[in-house]
Parts: sequence; C-alpha cells; structure tokens
Amino acid sequence: MRCHFPEPEATRNAGAALARVLDAAGLVVSIEGPLGVGKTVFVKGLAQGLGIDPQSVASPTFVIAHEYAIGDGRVLRHVDFYRVEYPRELEEVGFGDFFEPGALLAVEWGDRFPEALPRDRLELEMARPSDSPGSRWVRAVARGEVSEQILARWQTALSRDMGIETEPEEVDGNR
Repeated sequence: MRCHFPEPEATRNAGAALARVLDAAGLVVSIEGPLGVGKTVFVKGLAQGLGIDPQSVASPTFVIAHEYAIGDGRVLRHVDFYRVEYPRELEEVGFGDFFEPGALLAVEWGDRFPEALPRDRLELEMARPSDSPGSRWVRAVARGEVSEQILARWQTALSRDMGIETEPEEVDGNR
C-alpha cells in the first residue's frame, strides 16, 4: 500500500488509526526513512491510539529502547536501531525477549538489521517530497499473515476515518 499524509498531524493520526486496528496478535512494525521524516511522530500516534500519552514518547536514539505500559497489561516497545552498529548489541540489550505473544513493537531504522526482526512484520517506508516539506509519502508492506490482516484493516481505517486514499503496491516478497 502507498499513501500520502499531507501534514505531520496526519502522520500522527495514521499511527493512532493503526493502533485502533491491532488485536491480541500484536504487531512488529519497522519504520524506515531519513532523519526528520516523522518516524517518532508516527510512533507518538501509535501510542496515542493505544491510550498512552503521546507527550511521554521520545525517540530512543541514545538508549535503544523505551517501554510504555498499555492499560490492557501489554506494553509498547519503541526501539531505535540508528546508533546500533552490530547485531550483538541487540542481543546484549535483550532484544530477542521483546517478541513475546501479543508484543507491540515499533522499530525505527529497522532496515539496518532486518534479520533481527521477525519474518511477520509490517514495514513502513517514509519519504518527504521536496515540493511539500510538511507532507509524507508512506509505503507499507506486510511481510506475513498477521501483518497482512492488520494492513488490510489499517487501509480501511485510513480511508474511512481520515479520508486518506491508498494505492496498492506491487511488491517482490524477497526484498
């Protein structure tokens, strides 16, 4: 799926819309894109949709991970691979323990170590058009059965609740 968010508020609202379509299966979402494209803004929206104060969400660039309690007993883990240089650093912080059933995990710069992520994940690639610095293009790719179901529900929510038109994306599953 490919879609356009016309301003940062729409990026945050899209994150909240994604949170509202999640279920007990959980989700791992890898958020990719250049510095300043809105990855943390999207996670703030995800947190808001889960009932977490978005003001409490900060980029975990220097600490690798933040954890936020959700009212249903689960947690949202917000991870940032930007400063990670080697996969063993992820092992040292216990990254593998983040994948319990129902886990909600948002990974900024997940494309740096895709092998550390589970196969079933939602990948978001964010880009900022040069002619409209406040807007974002987002390309979403589901990499498994659970993420495919969530992507379909999110696409419906974006259209229904936000009036965001989405386009199908032809994807080579071997990326």
